[in-house]
This record gives sequence, structure tokens and C-alpha cells, in this order.
Amino acid sequence: MSLNSPLDISRLFLATFSTRMFRYYEDRIPRDASLLIVSNHRSFMDAMILMTALSSPIRFACHHYMGQVPILREIVTGQLGCFPLETVENRQQSFFAQSQMLLKSKQMVGVFPEGAEPMVQSTPASAVGEFQRGFAHLALRSSVPDLAILPIAIASLEEVNTTAFPLKLLSLFDPSEPLFNQYGWHPLVIYQRVAVLIGRPYWIKNEHQSQYHGKQAKKVISEITQHCHGEIANLLQQGCY
Repeated sequence: MSLNSPLDISRLFLATFSTRMFRYYEDRIPRDASLLIVSNHRSFMDAMILMTALSSPIRFACHHYMGQVPILREIVTGQLGCFPLETVENRQQSFFAQSQMLLKSKQMVGVFPEGAEPMVQSTPASAVGEFQRGFAHLALRSSVPDLAILPIAIASLEEVNTTAFPLKLLSLFDPSEPLFNQYGWHPLVIYQRVAVLIGRPYWIKNEHQSQYHGKQAKKVISEITQHCHGEIANLLQQGCY
């Protein structure tokens, strides 16, 4: 693996910030499987924390604006291997297409189902917001054998809170995002000590896909979403106290 790999860059980044990371329940990580990683999201460090914790590159879906800002675009796409979401009208289709291609090639795909809200509005370390359900639709639409959704909680034990730049600045790069149409500053959370707690994987089986393409679609989508949200919420309570 080259020195410029996303995993090496992530490890170097955490070392630069002197971030101490503790990993729990690593025996829950499936082996020889395609993995869709789902996690809570409060800090710009989260993708690098998860790659370091799993000792593997992860292809994260990230906010549309990250693919529009010079320098940031080169970092997230070129160095960390993330793929920014498209504009609203093409977002869902492109997300499914890119993610399925990556999963079929046995690359880990990462999703932050809370969206951008906890990144631009300060939230407690032990809280997790409502999940968008796109990741569940992705898993059930994929024709990938041995696919598991792995929920992971990032629990901040000690952090520094500061600010980065005005939120209005981001609206120049993504005017469609209502969260950017407000005054104030983008919060910046820097972990000093952080716990990464691995949840119980949710395996996608043929019966789930049959339900999804039948009359029980809403039920199975809700079941997957609740499982992942519940795992992360419970693990955060363990990790933050």
C-alpha cells in the first residue's frame, strides 16, 4: 500500500492531531463480506477515524459541496477516496450507481445517514439524529452476495470545539442546501480522545430483498433503519459515559 493511500493519510492525520482512539467490539466486524458502513457524524475527522479503526480504506459518500470547493475537492476525492453526492435532481440515482459498483468490487462503502445537519449545528456527543433511509434502499437494491450493514458509533471522550468558516460561504458552492442559508459559523469538532464502538452487523438476505420488492417494503426498510440507529444510539451511551 502506498504512502498516499487513504488509510495511511488517515493515520497520519490522527497522529498530527495527537488523537487517541480506542476500539471496542472489533470481533463483530464481518470477514470476507461486502460491507456498508453506517455511522453517526459530528466531525470532519469521522471518515478518517473509521478508516483507522477498521484498518481499511472506506469509500464515503459525502456532501455535494465538497466536490465543488477547490483544494477541499482534491483532498476528499483524490486523497481520501470519497465520492461527493450529485445535485439534488441526480443525487439518488448517482449514489446508488456508484455505491453498487464499489460494493461489487469488494470495497467498503461508508454513509453518514444523519446528513449534514449535525455537522453544521452543534450537537451533544452522546446524541444521534434521525436517519435518512437511502442506505437501507441501497442495501436492498444491491445484488451483492454476502452484504452486511455495519453500524459503528463514534463516541467523543474529549474534544476541542471551535469554528471554521461562515455557513453562508458554503451556499456559494451548494445553493440548494437550506442548512447553508443561515448566519453563523460552521462548527469544528476536533477529537482528542475518541472511542469507536462496533455494532452488530445486519446481514442482507434473500428474504429481505423479496420483502423489499413486495408489499413489505416499508417494513423491511424501517427494520434496517431502526436496527442501525438503535445500535449506534446504545453504543454512544456506553462510550460517552
